[in-house]
Amino acid sequence: MTQKQQLEDVQLKFMAELDILLQTLHDVTISDKNLNNNRIIESRINDIIESVNSQASQSQSQKITGTKIKKKKNYGRLVKRLKHRFKLANVILRKSDKSKVFHLGKIEDYRKKSEEYMVKTEAYKCLGINDPLPDLITKTNKYLLDLRLAKWISQKQYEKLCINPCEVELAHLYYLPKAHKPGTPLRPIVSGLKHPTIKISKVLDELLRPLFDKMAS
Repeated sequence: MTQKQQLEDVQLKFMAELDILLQTLHDVTISDKNLNNNRIIESRINDIIESVNSQASQSQSQKITGTKIKKKKNYGRLVKRLKHRFKLANVILRKSDKSKVFHLGKIEDYRKKSEEYMVKTEAYKCLGINDPLPDLITKTNKYLLDLRLAKWISQKQYEKLCINPCEVELAHLYYLPKAHKPGTPLRPIVSGLKHPTIKISKVLDELLRPLFDKMAS
């Protein structure tokens, strides 16, 4: 492996690590404080961009002996520092839709576009302090137990579908920026991989998919 290839490998690892850790940032707290001071926010955004560029440059410029890099960069610590700076500056970092680049924007802009989308579709609402998850878990498990007692499902199916409260969370709405389009519109995505009814949905899909495919062919 050449020195150029090793430097490129360092950069790719840095971006991959950043991408993985950013997947946990969907729950960024939105604050009204400092949102009106655009000049300060713009300045902080520029500082963050310079910080990212500086850290990436340092990673690429590490001296290489043979095929080993002398100093291993602690990417996890770097991302935590950047996350703290994002919070202070009221900005948000997202991997853009249909591209391999990251988009840095104001939380105020994301919130405004999100509210416009929710009003337009009338399909979502903010839960506020109300958490319907415990009630949903209780009702779903009771329904599964009723099915088991009525022998509509087997014991094995019941155990497979029964919900463990420690393994589920509510589905949530987040957005990916379309940086390649004017005005940077947002692509809405509903993440429901850990929703309480996801197991039931998969079983129903397995049962109904053959019928659907047969009718659609």
